[in-house]
Amino acid sequence: MTEPTTPGAQVPAPSRATEPGARGATSRHDARVPDNARIPDDARGPDDATSRGGSDATSGDTSRPLLDVRGLRITYGSGARAVPAVRGVDLTLRAGEKLGIAGESGCGKSTLAMALLRLLPPGATLEGQILLDGEDIRTMAWGRLRAVRWAGASIVFQGAMHSLNAVHRIGDQILEPILLHRLAGPEEGRRRVKELLRHVGLPVSRATAYPHELSGGQRQRVMIAMALACDPQLIIADEPTTALDVMIQAQILRLIERLVAEKGIGLVMISHDLAVLADTCDRLAIMYAGRVVEEGPAREVYEGALHPYGAALSGAFPRIGDPASRYAPRGLPGDPPDPASLPTGCTFHPRCPVALPSCATEPQPLRPAGPGRRAACVRVEEGFDATSGDATSPGGTDGATSGSGDDAASGAGDARDAAPGPGDAGHDGADEARSTKA
Repeated sequence: MTEPTTPGAQVPAPSRATEPGARGATSRHDARVPDNARIPDDARGPDDATSRGGSDATSGDTSRPLLDVRGLRITYGSGARAVPAVRGVDLTLRAGEKLGIAGESGCGKSTLAMALLRLLPPGATLEGQILLDGEDIRTMAWGRLRAVRWAGASIVFQGAMHSLNAVHRIGDQILEPILLHRLAGPEEGRRRVKELLRHVGLPVSRATAYPHELSGGQRQRVMIAMALACDPQLIIADEPTTALDVMIQAQILRLIERLVAEKGIGLVMISHDLAVLADTCDRLAIMYAGRVVEEGPAREVYEGALHPYGAALSGAFPRIGDPASRYAPRGLPGDPPDPASLPTGCTFHPRCPVALPSCATEPQPLRPAGPGRRAACVRVEEGFDATSGDATSPGGTDGATSGSGDDAASGAGDARDAAPGPGDAGHDGADEARSTKA
């Protein structure tokens, strides 16, 4: 298959039969992988993990980011029906670093995740660069791309039940990428499968089970084992805890953290839950309408967002020890914009409590906002604190919207002020119980 090399060219979708573990994959997940399905040696790069059989595949250039996304634009459809899903995203990730990407549904975060390994559906148009250890994924030849998937970078899809093949055993599905990349023979590969199952906290006996025989948390652990099977340098986790209860979520997140720390790999984690990302990741990027509107150290962004959208998103989550935030969570007025008909200027200005008249006409680029931080808001240069929600600032575009948005934006600061310290949890819980009875 000939790969496009010109900017804006449509990326054809490869045959699903050649994507082991992909959602809806039709390949046979068993130990009998035919020779013509295995990755050819001439598709491997000199520093490819598959050519050295492990995670020592880093190029040795510590100054170069593991992942470097430059000016990425993704559009679905063409002509008058073209819909922009990602609009000029720039991100970097170094080996051993954990980057979280957050935003409301429809903001483009999952499209961005799929684009990192060129897993977008037919009709998607890509512009920009996606450099994985210096190689551009977007223009990579098909054979080389197959060699990079699983071994250079792998993905943990959301919804493990739909990502695993229902008619093949778990062990065979984990084994397939190992055989595909010629990392081991069948016998050694099966030993590797057992090792991976132990690594993710599953009994070895689960290798003979079918997906429907496992719980949701167990299936998600299988997906993580598959992602680790070829010792990749980068793991992309697209909402890995979706539809899991909070206890299982915590177990999966701790497992991901431990494996990333032990192996020194890079992690891109997609979620709508800022609290989860702040607790798991080193850096956090917040997306809105296809663009990154704020980026910085995860805990700093979560506790002190500089962009009004980031502050409102953080304030929408209730805090332990704050009954008001629990029983009356603060929301953000309005709806996310239609990607096919985006507002002019800053796309957030119709919902922004502190918008200036210029926000309706002038797009706001990401600008430096302190050490390691960037925000796409004109008010950042004024030293504006987004967590205060100063809706009475002159120049607001809509008084009604400003009043409602003030509550949403100030929620982050109010909730954080009420959040207890480590030693206050018991007292706050008792106070909350008493107030509930009252």
